[in-house]
Amino acid sequence: MKQNGKINIHGPNLCQKMEDNLKLLLVSPLASKSFLGGDFYFRLPYLGLLKVASLTPPNWDVSIIDEKVESLDLTQGADLVGITAMTPAVNRAYEIADSFRSRGIKVIMGGMHVSKMPDEALRHCDSVIIGEAERLWDKALNDCKRDELKSIYRHDNEYPSLANFPAPNWKLYEGKRYLPVHFLETTRGCPHNCEFCSVTNSFGGKFRNRPVDEVEREIQDLKPFEGRFVLKNVVFFVDDNIISNRKHTKELLSRIIPYNLKWTGQASVNIAKNNEILELCKKSGCMGLVVGFESLSQGNLANMGKTFNTPDTYIDVVKKLHDYGIGVTGAFVFGFDYDDESVFDRTIEFVIKAKIDVCYFSILTPYPGTRVYSQMLQEGRIIDHDWSNYNTNHVVFKPKLMKPEKLLDGFHHALKESFSYTAIFKRLWGNGTYKNFFYPMNFGFRQTVRKTIKNKQHFSYEEDPDS
Repeated sequence: MKQNGKINIHGPNLCQKMEDNLKLLLVSPLASKSFLGGDFYFRLPYLGLLKVASLTPPNWDVSIIDEKVESLDLTQGADLVGITAMTPAVNRAYEIADSFRSRGIKVIMGGMHVSKMPDEALRHCDSVIIGEAERLWDKALNDCKRDELKSIYRHDNEYPSLANFPAPNWKLYEGKRYLPVHFLETTRGCPHNCEFCSVTNSFGGKFRNRPVDEVEREIQDLKPFEGRFVLKNVVFFVDDNIISNRKHTKELLSRIIPYNLKWTGQASVNIAKNNEILELCKKSGCMGLVVGFESLSQGNLANMGKTFNTPDTYIDVVKKLHDYGIGVTGAFVFGFDYDDESVFDRTIEFVIKAKIDVCYFSILTPYPGTRVYSQMLQEGRIIDHDWSNYNTNHVVFKPKLMKPEKLLDGFHHALKESFSYTAIFKRLWGNGTYKNFFYPMNFGFRQTVRKTIKNKQHFSYEEDPDS
C-alpha cells in the first residue's frame, strides 16, 4: 500500500494510538570485541540515551536496554525503537534494527558512526538523526506519530545551544549493574581537530558551555549511591576538556565545592599551567583527570595537530597534578606514522618513570569522519573493513614503520608490562593520590587486559610487494 507516493511499512499506525502512551525502546548495542565492551571490568553508564530519554515528550513510555549489562529481547513489542551506535557496535546495531523492522516496527538510529555514514545506516533503519539529538529528536517523534517520518534529520549550519534542556532521569538506570558513578556534561566541541579524533567534526570547532546554574541544579538532584564500600557522590564530567573555557571552569568548580563530590574528568596538558584551576580542582573533590598525552614523538604530535603537547614536559605535568593530589590517567595511542617497534618499550619506561596512575593505551583507529580515515583510505592502507574491529584494540590499517602484527604484539606487550603487579606498585607508590580509587582501577584494568591479550586478532591482508 502506498501513501503520498511512499510505501507504508506494515507496522502500527501511531496516529491510531495517540490517545494512549506510546512505547519507546532505546538500545545501546554491545561492542563485543571492544576493550570497553562486555568484558570490561568496570561497566560504565551510557549518558547519551539518558539525554535522548530526557528529550522525549511525556506521552511516550521510555525504557533503555544497554547490552553491556543486560540482554535484549528481540521479540518484545514497541511502537518505536531508537538505537545509538559507535563504530565498533554498529554491526550489532544493524542486526537489532533489521530484527525489529522485520516485524514492522520503525527504527531511528543516531550516534557518531551513523552520523558519518547515513546512507549505510538507512539500509537498516527508517530514519537517521545526524549529529546532536537536541532540537531534532522531538521533530522526529512528532513526524513518526503522523506516519511522516523523514529519512534524515540534521541541523542547519549551526550547533544547538546547550541551555534549557532537561536533566537526565537516572531512575531509568536503577537496578542495572553499572559502576556507581554519575556522568555529567558541561561542554561540547573542540577547536583542535586532531587527525584521529571525530569530536571537532561532530560537535564543532568551538567550545559550547552549559549554563553553570543548570549544571549545579543537576548535581543537586543526583541521588548518592548506597553501599558500605561505595563512594557515595562520584561524578565523571564527560567534557573532552574540562578547562576549555577558563572563566566557565572557575565558576563551575567554585560552585560545586559545597557538594562534597569525588569527581574525575578529562583535561589537556595545559591544566598544569594554571595553579588557580588546579587549586579549585582540589577543593571541589577532583580525584583524577584523563590527560591525552597521545605520543612521545613530537613528529607524531605535529602530524595530528596537537602541537601544544610537548613530551619533554610530560613528567612535569604529571608531577604538578600529583602535587595537588590529582591522579593522572595517561592516554597514549600506538601506530602513528613516526612509531616504530621501539615505541612500546619507550612508553612503558615513561609511564613507570612518570608514575602515571592509570595507563590507557589504544591502537590508532581510523574512524569514519576523521582526517586519518580519509588519508588512509586514499593511500590504500586500510586492511580491514569490519566495523566491529574498529575498537582501538585491533589493527585495521598498515602502519608505516612496522607490520600490523608487530603493532598488535607491541600493544599487548605494553598492556601486559604496564599492568603487571610490579609496574602498578611502582607507578602508584608515593603519588599522594586517591589510593582507594586508583588501586582498584588498576586491578580492574589488569583483569580486562588479560582477556584482551588472550583473544588475539588473526590477520588476512595482502603484503606490499616492496615491503
